Amino acid sequence: MKFHLAINLERMDDSLDMNDVVRHTIKMVQMAEEGGFDIVWSAEHHALEMTIAPNPFQLLTWWAGETDKIRLGTAVASVAYWHPINLAGEAAMVDLLSGARLEFGIGSGAYQREFDRMKPGLKQSDAWRYMQEMLPAVRELWKGDYAHDGEYWQFPTSTSVPKPVQPEVPVWIAARSPITYDYAMRNRCHVNCWPLTRPFAEAEIYKKQLDEAIAKADNGWIPRFALMRHACVYDNAADRDAGLKAIRTLLGQFENLFCNTGDVVNGFPKQIPLSELEGREQYDPAMLEENLMFGSPETCIAKLKRYEALGANEFIYYASMGLDHEAQQRSLRMFCQDVIPAFQ
Repeated sequence: MKFHLAINLERMDDSLDMNDVVRHTIKMVQMAEEGGFDIVWSAEHHALEMTIAPNPFQLLTWWAGETDKIRLGTAVASVAYWHPINLAGEAAMVDLLSGARLEFGIGSGAYQREFDRMKPGLKQSDAWRYMQEMLPAVRELWKGDYAHDGEYWQFPTSTSVPKPVQPEVPVWIAARSPITYDYAMRNRCHVNCWPLTRPFAEAEIYKKQLDEAIAKADNGWIPRFALMRHACVYDNAADRDAGLKAIRTLLGQFENLFCNTGDVVNGFPKQIPLSELEGREQYDPAMLEENLMFGSPETCIAKLKRYEALGANEFIYYASMGLDHEAQQRSLRMFCQDVIPAFQ
């Protein structure tokens, strides 16, 4: 099994100094490299302090200069906010500066709030159409001169400058629906999925969709299939309680964004009070502890072996959940020392 780290520069409120956030984030990336992680992923989000990532390629360039071998991926670049020539060039520059370590991940985008600002008039539910037009254009620009006359972008003959160092850059698609799995398999892409806080059965649904898409494409392509969960490893009750409190607070802010309530001040989404979330399955502490990568090292090993048996043989450890920096580092250290060796 291979392990990936997904991490954001994050502030849940303005009590955290950005310099401390920067130091913590690069420390986590370096710990992941030293601990045997294969890939570290950066996101793209706009005007939100909980995910500070206006340009994922800028983050990857920073991380490249502070690491030696861990691969560097976008999870994901939100394609509707980009022009193909711009996206191709930015991605290729990371591949060049990192010594051919780029993993190119693209997706539709997460929140309607961001679309309302970055691509006014576009519904989040329609953004997959941009992704399906973007990928072939980027691949052609990486090869050389190419002109494009599509539905969403048109440009005369141009090329990506620079070109990627890798002869073939690995491409990842963030997928949750059959139409996206089908597209990923037709275009020979790898897949990352995120069951959010839902039970193991949600992962089974994604694997079934993947298998059906592989059979439908019938082109010999067998992708890498990575599954992401928020992770918190602990060996005492106090750390367990802190982890559950942090993830529930984070989910209260996510609920605000998913509902697009507009209740965001200076980049901080107002948390929907936990009292209003009581009784809702996706916020129940016992359910969260069961479904997420929460627990002792032994519990996490057992959960990972279940994913491995399903066919998700790459796991994305999602570190950002509002937990304090010391606790995040303690959790990742335990994962590296006590969990990863069970899969080597």
